[in-house]
Amino acid sequence: MDKERMVFIVDELIVYMAKHLVNNPDQVVVTDGGLREDAIVYNLTVAEEDKGYVIGKQGRVAKALRTIARAASAKEGKKVNIDII
Repeated sequence: MDKERMVFIVDELIVYMAKHLVNNPDQVVVTDGGLREDAIVYNLTVAEEDKGYVIGKQGRVAKALRTIARAASAKEGKKVNIDII
């Protein structure tokens, strides 16, 4: 699988998960954040009032989102991280 296809799959996965967590799914946006420490970074933007749903108590939901995204990209040997903006 090429990089573009893998990026699309992970991008869509993050959008899908985030839209099902928030009250304003139309405001969920995932953009490419570039590279950091050899990892592809995705910037997840949600409505201000929905940030708590995406982060969760003590960051547990955010950690779970990151774990799932990393697992999806591990098959291709890529590293992925999600920044919540």
